[in-house]
Order: sequence, then C-alpha cells, then structure tokens
Amino acid sequence: MSSAPNILQQIFGFPTFREGQKEAVDSLLSGHSTLAIFPTGSGKSLCYQFVATQLPHLTLVVSPLLALMKDQLEFLHSKGIAAASIDSTLTPEQNKQVMNDVRSGQCKILMVSVERFKNERFRQFIESVQVSMLVVDEAHCISEWGHNFRPDYLKLPAYQKELNIPLVLLLTATATKKVKEDMAARFAIAPTSIIQTGFYRPNLNLFVRPVLEPNKNQALIDEIQKQQGAGIVYVTLQNSAEDVARFLQQQGFAAKAYHAGLNSEVRQGIQQDFMSNKIQVVVATIAFGMGIDKSDIRFVIHYDLPKSIENYSQEIGRGGRDGEAANCTVLANLDGLVTIENFVYGDTPDKSAIERVIDDIKLQAPAEQNRAKQDTPKQDRAQQYTTNQNDPLINAENKVYQWETQINGLSSASNIRQLPLKTLLVQLELANVIRPLFAYFAEYKFRFISDKATILGLFSEERARFLDAVFTHSNMKKVWGVVDFDSIYQHYGAERSRVVAALEYLHEHNHIELASRLITDVYRVNNELLQDGDLANKLAHYFSENERKEVERIAALVSFFEQDTCLSHNLSAYFDDTQAPKACGHCSVCQGKVAKLNYSSPIPIPDREQISEAMTALEAHLSGKFEGPITPSIYCRFLTGMTMPLFSRLKIRQVKGFGSLEHCGYADVLQEVNAVLCQ
Repeated sequence: MSSAPNILQQIFGFPTFREGQKEAVDSLLSGHSTLAIFPTGSGKSLCYQFVATQLPHLTLVVSPLLALMKDQLEFLHSKGIAAASIDSTLTPEQNKQVMNDVRSGQCKILMVSVERFKNERFRQFIESVQVSMLVVDEAHCISEWGHNFRPDYLKLPAYQKELNIPLVLLLTATATKKVKEDMAARFAIAPTSIIQTGFYRPNLNLFVRPVLEPNKNQALIDEIQKQQGAGIVYVTLQNSAEDVARFLQQQGFAAKAYHAGLNSEVRQGIQQDFMSNKIQVVVATIAFGMGIDKSDIRFVIHYDLPKSIENYSQEIGRGGRDGEAANCTVLANLDGLVTIENFVYGDTPDKSAIERVIDDIKLQAPAEQNRAKQDTPKQDRAQQYTTNQNDPLINAENKVYQWETQINGLSSASNIRQLPLKTLLVQLELANVIRPLFAYFAEYKFRFISDKATILGLFSEERARFLDAVFTHSNMKKVWGVVDFDSIYQHYGAERSRVVAALEYLHEHNHIELASRLITDVYRVNNELLQDGDLANKLAHYFSENERKEVERIAALVSFFEQDTCLSHNLSAYFDDTQAPKACGHCSVCQGKVAKLNYSSPIPIPDREQISEAMTALEAHLSGKFEGPITPSIYCRFLTGMTMPLFSRLKIRQVKGFGSLEHCGYADVLQEVNAVLCQ
C-alpha cells in the first residue's frame, strides 16, 4: 500500500485519504471483507472505487437507487474509470454493450439494483464473469433492525456464495449497534474489519422549532429567509410536496416539488436544476433522500416529522457536505403522527391473509402437481437446476417440492401489499419453510431483425432444425413472437435453458430483439415444516411485534426531539458514537430552547354511528366479490383511507365512507370497529 497515495492522486486527484478510508482500503486489499460506517458525505464510495482499480476482475456494486447509481457513474467516468450500470433505463443495444464490456474486462465496475438478481438473464450473465468484490451501498437495508429494510437484500449473502465472490464491502452511514452486528454476522465480517468513524458532524446545526399546523407556512418562510443558498424541505406525502412547493413559488421562491409520483425525466430535470442552482428549494418526499449529492446544501427543513431517527439522520446528512455550516430545522408538532403510524399499521397483514399465502404454497404440493403435470413439460423450466425426481431437491415422499409464484398475482390473491409480502416470504425462508432456487421470466418474446431464412442459413443442419422449432412453436403476432416453451419441448425435446441460451445468442449478434417479462420466483418447499399448524400464528406474531417496534420507533423520535440535553450528542450516541462532545454548543437545546411538541387541535374521536354506516356500505360492495373474511383491519384501512390490493381491485375508493376517518388514530378506529362488530 506504499503507492496508494500516489494512485489516489493520479486517478482521483486527492492528495490524501479522509478519515477511515485508508483503513477500509487496507483491509480490503489484505483480502478481508469489510464493513465501513462513515457519516453521510464523508467519502464512503471512494473506498470501493479505489479498491476496484487495484483488483483483477469486476467489482459488482448493489445500489438501492437509480439516481445514486447515475451520480456515482458520472464521477467514475470523470476520473477515466470504466464503469456502467444495468438498469431499466437502458435500451436493448445499450444493455448488450454493457454486457460485452463486462465480459471483455473493459468495464471494471458494474452497478445494479438488488432486484436485478431475480432476472434470469442477468444471473446467467453474471455467473459467466469473474467478480473480485461485491459492494453493498446503503447496507443497512440488509438488516431487519434497520429503518429501510428491504427483504431482497437478505438474499445477498447467498448470491455472494453462489457467485464465489471472495470479497465484500458493506457501506452505510446509519447503523445502530444492533444493525452493525447484524450486517457483519450475515457476511461473516470480523470485528477487526469493521471500520467506524465518528457520527458527529460539527458543521450541522440541529434545531427543533415547535410550530402548530396553521402557523407552519409562515414559519417555513421565516426559516428560508434566514438561510443563504440552496436547501431541501422534507414532507411526508406527495400532495404535500406539491402544495408546499406551490406556496413557496407564490411567495417568490425558486421552488419545485420532487416525489416518486413524477416521471423519471421530470425528477432528473429537477435534480439537475437544483445541482446547477436554478432551483433554490426542493420540496421533497423521502424519494429525494439518497439520490442527491450536492455539497453546498445550506439548509434542510423538515416540514413534517421524519419517519424515524434513522430517516432524520440520513436526511439532514444531505446538508453541509462541503464542511461549511448547514442549518437543520424541524417544524415540529404531533399532527403528522397519525399519518406515520397509519403507514405502519397498513403494512401489517392479517392472519387470514398469511394463511392464504400458505394455502397457495400447499396447492402446488406434488400430490396435486404430479398428476396435473404428467403429460406436460413445464417442469423443464427448472430442469437446469433440478434435473429429475432423483434430485435431492425433489423428495419422492413429497417432503420437498417446488413452488412457483409471481409477486403481483400473489399480492392480489392474498390482499397483502408487495413490501410486507416480500417480508413474509423472507420470514418463510428464515424458518426454512421455503428456499429460493431461481427466478425466470414467464414470457419471452422476440422480433426478427435478420430474415428468418438468413438466420437458419448461418448454422449447421441440426442447429437450424432446433432454431426452426423455436420459431415455429412461438406464437407470432404482427411483429413479436411469444416463445412457447411447452410446445417446443413437446415437439422437439429442447429444454428451456437451451432455448433461452439460443435466443440470447441471436440477440447478442443482432439477429433478433429479445424482451422478457412476468418474473416468476421458484422456491424449494419443505412440506413437513409447511404443515406446522402454528406457522400462520408465528408469522402473524412476527408482524405484530414488528408493528409494535415501529410504533415504538415513532415514539422514540418524538422523545428525541423533546430531550433536554444536546441533540447532536444524543443523535451520535444513538448510532453508537461515544466520541461526540456532551454539548455541541449550537443546537437548539444547547441554545436553551427545549422543545415541547403538541397537537394543533385534538385528534378527532371516531363516531360509532358513522363507522357502522361505512362498514355496512363496504360489506354491501364486497358481497359476492370477496370470499375471505372482512377483518377488523380491512374495515380500519377502509375508514382511514389506506391502500391495499383488495381496494384497488374492487374500486373501494368509490364506496361511501372510504377515508372518512383519515385524521383519526388507527388504534381509536380499531377500538370502535371492534365495538360495532360485537353489537
């Protein structure tokens, strides 16, 4: 590593490493998987960027956000480092070029989302490439104890083993002690390879300003007028982002709303205008959080309460990345608690919904499945993974079998939103009931670029016959043909894997354009564990406990803002930083302003008669359309205006009473619903 500073200067233009960077780099180059916990804006990304230039093969980076990928790619390209991403914005030609560059070794760093690993075509591709290092950005997403837990991240340790990747780097800014230990354990990272710098950032001034809702817009103007330069105003809801941005525009501020409801081009345009100072204020939901890397943000204002202390720390971490002072102000009251808590309650599935998922798995058990599939080759889909009934994955006594599912269909059938449904499937994995095997696209389609006869003329007689069978047994529409794998197998005996490989070859050589959709996940099922009569109860208990923890997390947030000791010190301590000063001298508490948060007006008490009428209207609408039980939580979500698959499918929003109690506390509504049901 004696030449490291020289390399750093030559490639990146930096004379020295920042705090923690060299330790992380040394650890990785010594062959040790590493966890790096650095504050937001302290140069975590440079750790993998530098190491990637020194490794013989590809560095594969998993990033949670497209905007984050684009920012990092732009930086890498500016330093002459060959890097690319595979994502949904690429054309087929661009995607093909990236894959060719990776295969040839021209591309040193490849960035993908974690969901990309579900893509059968990507898995086939990446398995053919040597990977030196796996990097997980925003790695707290791995931990169930983290605030932005994403179930698919739990599969990354298995992917690392499958791909024989020798080195792992986990990067995050927000990790409590519990999250830190969880992340390290999942990737077998030794305590000596956990590099943690201090969380405390002395240039951030933390203020909590109690403001009642009617006074909030004026308070917002007052705060922005005090500031110099650009800033972010965080809100909870998309509608709020639009309303607040419109208000600021009316007051003469260069402001724009940013949220996930805008198309990607609009979002990108807003981000670019903000970066170039054409916009002073971005009013944003959390969607803006990880996707911005502007160094001179002078203020961050929370118009609404953040979702958690972790979210708060990440969002204020956007400020003052240039080391200059940035003011971080919360316009705080308790009014938004109802909305935040309702998000939590809305993600807790009913026990009956969990049972519907379990029943779906049971329906594909061999006793039913084998008879139905005796004459059909659909099992060929999995043939490259489980070749025959003697395979250890298929047990003749029906103790182990395969289950196939599509997340959209399962979400609709079970009435569980997709994120909690993914979490449910992960819990079934952790209980060893199911184990992910692979994923495939249910549908492949192609269109000819070269003439069919021309294509067939390029190959030997046997291969031409095989390709002709693929083309003949595809359902051709006007331009596109949908591949019928079953028919190809019946008439030619070709397995799915061979057909896919052939289509990929033709696509790569510009003879056809290939597209795929309807991803299907395939799991191995332990039927013995699936039959556990207490399984649904255990899973329901898990979600109930998670709900309780999340509600407690919200309460902890309120307590944090009402503390009478230094906010900066307490925030640092929350993230296991024991080195922060006891008193920063510049937060609102240190300035003698201890906050006490209040409701702007009392929370409405639900009217039982109104509830009873709305429940009757819902029952009438669902009659004959919904077979499952109308549970208390379904009634509550209807009354408080939450979304769920059932509501979308049956147009529940049109029913009188939907959202009539959206400003009421969920727990209060639930109490009244139960009282009506007991009448």
